[in-house]
Amino acid sequence: MALHERDYYRETPETKTASYTCPQCRRRSDFQVRWVRRLKKDRLPPGADDKDRAQFAKMRSYLLRLDDMLACPVCRRRFEVPSHQSIFFLHDGAPVPGSGPADPDDDNWGNR
Repeated sequence: MALHERDYYRETPETKTASYTCPQCRRRSDFQVRWVRRLKKDRLPPGADDKDRAQFAKMRSYLLRLDDMLACPVCRRRFEVPSHQSIFFLHDGAPVPGSGPADPDDDNWGNR
């Protein structure tokens, strides 16, 4: 029996504050952006075959952005989140993106 991706991860919803400028009225505001944190489980789920073991070994924990559109509180127009990256891979012991100073050696640095 093949396992689904949700069998490999523990999901927890998160909300992070981000500051964006509305492209219509040009006013900067703070927005609540919804994310899902998917942490890789410690052990392979029962019922896994060799293919699932190989796939599990390659998987990493990551953050997935759920909100692609935001509404400006001033002009009430909707606009896309100005970022092409909606997934951030997490490293063990590394800070979460947006929680501290940027690390130029980070794999995600060029995509911000």
